Amino acid sequence: MCSFITKRCLLASFLLGCALQSCQLMPDVLPVSTPKGESVTSVLVYTIKQGAHYADRNAYKQVNADHMRFAVTFDSTAIYTTTNPANQGDINKLYGVSDCGSDHQTNSARFGWRWFNGKLELHAYTYLNKVRKSAYIGDIPLGKATVCELKLENEQYTFSASGHTVSLPRACNGAGAGYQLYPYFGGDEAAPHQVTIAIQELL
Repeated sequence: MCSFITKRCLLASFLLGCALQSCQLMPDVLPVSTPKGESVTSVLVYTIKQGAHYADRNAYKQVNADHMRFAVTFDSTAIYTTTNPANQGDINKLYGVSDCGSDHQTNSARFGWRWFNGKLELHAYTYLNKVRKSAYIGDIPLGKATVCELKLENEQYTFSASGHTVSLPRACNGAGAGYQLYPYFGGDEAAPHQVTIAIQELL
């Protein structure tokens, strides 16, 4: 057994978890380096099958927190072309929370992504009293972990990733009260092929 946490220990734990849960292993995904004393969870690989919208891991999870921090890794399956060219600009959903004690299409905040103009773009994506809002954060690389942070502040959400920060308005104050939101493809169209996304929560 490992007496202290190292990348090898975390990877071994992830591989064991995959064996027990029959999850798909994304090649070359290692836990990200974190400051000493920071807690991390195992890397989980979410799979959205061809023709589907929802990922395979979407169990209901209540969330009461004022921030969310995680590392995400996309592989080449994030490259896609929509059947209708007008849908290429649609934002897929990555990770976030419903908020203000309401459902996610009333109040929520999450990171979004899309393959657009030959790049993988990251976006802030929210609902504010049933009105959808979004803001471009920046481009991120394939095959490399990107740390994302969402802060639920008084009357605003702050999204940070890769040295870029954007803010969008929020309908309530204090810690968020809602449920976890998981990867979702779409937009109007379902996934044109299987998409895999690795996420590691940083607590």
